Amino acid sequence: QVQLVESGGGLVQAGGSLRLSCAASGRTFSSYGMGWFRQPPGKEREFVSAISWGGSKTYYADSVKGRFTISRDNDKNTVYLEMNSLKPEDTAVYYCAAPHRPYYTPIVVTEYDLWGLGTQVTVSS
Repeated sequence: QVQLVESGGGLVQAGGSLRLSCAASGRTFSSYGMGWFRQPPGKEREFVSAISWGGSKTYYADSVKGRFTISRDNDKNTVYLEMNSLKPEDTAVYYCAAPHRPYYTPIVVTEYDLWGLGTQVTVSS
């Protein structure tokens, strides 16, 4: 069964850091680009970052560029999101996702068909 499981969320003060992890199983992980998205309270789910299947290309939303870093370890079937200089507006449920086909790294929600359950990130001011 294909599955994505996020971990690493929590409560942190503004300016702090968190590292999210997403463990994948049941799909040829190394053939798929992976994405991180977030859904703030009362808002639509939005793109945060994506990484190509080999890890050579990364993409970021303007709102997180320079603060967040995406990476992956294909030997461990895991993708990471290092979040630094966190702001209260980063508060959201964070989801990792895999797109509907391999060798593809989209940055839009609708191109992803496999989602984890999410992990809550709360940044206090």
